[in-house]
Amino acid sequence: MFHRNLRNTFGAVASAVLLGAATLAPAHAETKIPFTLDWKFEGPAAPYFVALDKGYYAAEGLGVEISEGAGSLDAIPKVATGAFPMGFTDINSLMKFLDQNPGAPVTAVMMVYDKPPFAVVGRKSLGIETPKDLEGKVLGAPPPDGAWAQFPIFAAEQGLDMTKITVEPVGFPVREPMLAEGKVAAITGFSFTSTLNAKRLGVPMEDQTVLLMADYGVALYGNAIIVNTDFAKANPEAVTGFIRATAKGWKDAVAAPAEAVEALIKRNPAADPAMETDRLQMAIDANVLTDYVKEHGMGSVEADRFAKAIEQTKSVYEFKADPDASLYFDAQYLPTDGSLMLQ
Repeated sequence: MFHRNLRNTFGAVASAVLLGAATLAPAHAETKIPFTLDWKFEGPAAPYFVALDKGYYAAEGLGVEISEGAGSLDAIPKVATGAFPMGFTDINSLMKFLDQNPGAPVTAVMMVYDKPPFAVVGRKSLGIETPKDLEGKVLGAPPPDGAWAQFPIFAAEQGLDMTKITVEPVGFPVREPMLAEGKVAAITGFSFTSTLNAKRLGVPMEDQTVLLMADYGVALYGNAIIVNTDFAKANPEAVTGFIRATAKGWKDAVAAPAEAVEALIKRNPAADPAMETDRLQMAIDANVLTDYVKEHGMGSVEADRFAKAIEQTKSVYEFKADPDASLYFDAQYLPTDGSLMLQ
């Protein structure tokens, strides 16, 4: 059964949200979709604001409100309980959540990061140039971080001796500052987040070693749009419309990253437009616009690759029940009108 503590924590909010979602409304009524990101309003969040500002969500009859997140693991219980009908999170962490909370009404419906941005970012001046260099060093890792959640696979693939790595649990706000101050030799994080944050704090790119886990044997997918399945069953057209509008926002961001970031800066005026444009471009180049996406469009997963990702997760995580790919990703809501093509 769905974890009792989570139900108690979010139950009241969940009941209100799901009751509203299931209520039949006139065809012209706007469907409200509070949407939680995985992280702060940074460059890779710009496509959602583009879709909002250009009326792509409104054209689908959706009233979308976008909220910041507090790490990839943060969005899953929010959506599972219905506090948010839709969100953005690491699909690998979703697998573990569903294993630990069987029956939880949440699944992924749109893959966004076809290649995950999970990374270890270290400093060359502190001796980090290869994965093996992490042994004997201090690694800063926020417990709710999606990259840290997948670190055991990275470590296993690279044959690292975890007893020789000192793992320092750190909060997100101090992760890059600790790297900049030399208090840790490396950190886990999303490549486009940690590298540029460290650069802003005075760590030049030439002193950074970026170990993208996908380049070191980690055959996983990354972040995906997730949905509360009760909400999806009651509002299937709204879910498809959200996916279609989101893809349009990403398509515009791919074509004109700097213009897309303008929509972000409206919500985060303190952000550096140039840096956030670089961050968005990094996400597009390394994580979103892969060869597979160029050919097939964004949103879907390959069955064979997904099966391999599950097997890799099994190598470092003991599932309580046999993993079932159909519980983790549901392709039925993906639009079939060509709107998922990004170029």
